[in-house]
Amino acid sequence: MVDQSTQSIVIEAPAPEIMSVISDFPAYPEWAEAVKEVEVRSRTAGGVPEHVRFVLDAGVVKDTYVLAYEWADDGLSVSWTLSEGQVQKAQNGSYRLKELGDGRTEVTYSLAVDLAIPMIGMFKRKAEKMIMDTALKELKRRVESVQ
Repeated sequence: MVDQSTQSIVIEAPAPEIMSVISDFPAYPEWAEAVKEVEVRSRTAGGVPEHVRFVLDAGVVKDTYVLAYEWADDGLSVSWTLSEGQVQKAQNGSYRLKELGDGRTEVTYSLAVDLAIPMIGMFKRKAEKMIMDTALKELKRRVESVQ
């Protein structure tokens, strides 16, 4: 696996509201432009999504894949790994939330993707950064619009 790319954004909402949006996978196609379809395949004993299938169309990258999620007990982070993919050989990612007070939360997104198709490292890192930037902005817009 290659080095992870990491970006952060501050969202005007408490961590539980943000985690609620992150964990509501069936709603992703409503606000995450590249996500066309989502299916929660399994849930943990506690009821949170464990295996989730995505259909992604991000222009040059189209893929159908399944991610396996691990949710932190404190409700402040979630991480995932790729369990099935067509274009991707590997994906590791996480959201980590840090409450700043006054109803504000810093969200840090880390992502590393390894594709089955060859891609120069510089272009892959640029694509990861673009994916993260878009995902964080879309998450911020969604959370702040449903308050």
